[in-house]
Amino acid sequence: MREAMEGLLAPTYREKPLGRAEVRKIFNVPGATVAGCMVVDGKIVRSARARLVRDGRPVWEGKLATLKRFKDDAREVAQGYECGIALENFNDVKPDDIIEAFEMEAILRKLAAPKAETVRGPAAVEKQLQP
Repeated sequence: MREAMEGLLAPTYREKPLGRAEVRKIFNVPGATVAGCMVVDGKIVRSARARLVRDGRPVWEGKLATLKRFKDDAREVAQGYECGIALENFNDVKPDDIIEAFEMEAILRKLAAPKAETVRGPAAVEKQLQP
């Protein structure tokens, strides 16, 4: 019964950082703007969500449109490597911007353990009957 009730609770989500890339140069290609980046921390994964940070403030948040290593598509790019990143529905990228990659991790909620006072039994009944 307890597990069934816990299954009805909506999970809470926590952000799990994956990596950061610094924009070094901008390339304009037909239909998009590609940011030439250097991965400075962690790794950038194509399927991850991303955030563009300019001067310490988040400017955009969404998905990566493309992630390329040289001219080939890449699933992920590790720290210390260069890559090309295009952001989905966003073209206002400037040098020295930071692109942060992260995943949203679902955390299942649990019901709290019952308190001793709420447990019914012979001792609880005797306690209530005493003046």
